[in-house]
Amino acid sequence: MFIQTESTPNPATLKFLPGQTVMDMGTADFPSAESASVSPLAQRLFAVQGTTGVFFGSDFVTVTKADDVEWDHIKPALLGAIMEHFVSGQPVIADGEMTAAAHSDSYDEADEQVVGQIKELLDTRVRPAVAQDGGDITFHGFDRGVVYLHMQGACAGCPSSTLTLKMGIENLLRHYIPEVVEVRPVAA
Repeated sequence: MFIQTESTPNPATLKFLPGQTVMDMGTADFPSAESASVSPLAQRLFAVQGTTGVFFGSDFVTVTKADDVEWDHIKPALLGAIMEHFVSGQPVIADGEMTAAAHSDSYDEADEQVVGQIKELLDTRVRPAVAQDGGDITFHGFDRGVVYLHMQGACAGCPSSTLTLKMGIENLLRHYIPEVVEVRPVAA
């Protein structure tokens, strides 16, 4: 098994490409070791000293490291953990457990059409581009012209995430949907 790695815009996050499907549907975000109990793969990765976050996409794994740890020191152990997992035949997510990220369904019924347009643009234009960088963005809410988005994986804590939100996503949504005034990030 050959696992490729790619850097991301977030220097604390590295993208691993195992050459096979990681998540059949959606994404999964594990911002802490405690949250990884449903995933044998995430547990293996958190066992590597210095791992602070794990995120799964359709065909990639992103790992976030602590600031005081160098990639050169933990990358070999992370590659080994990913390889061991896929060779073991264990599932990425334990049977019956679903942690796939999805858009929130909580919004005012009067905004249903606008929210539908927002989700459509996010799914067709934004999320595929963000996945290339090892992350995901999901709709969290819409209130009085403000769109609330949740950033995951390499996007969470990325130095350029504010620029991505304001100059990229906000401009895109405002261009196509006049009701959108602003985009703001939310924590999990």
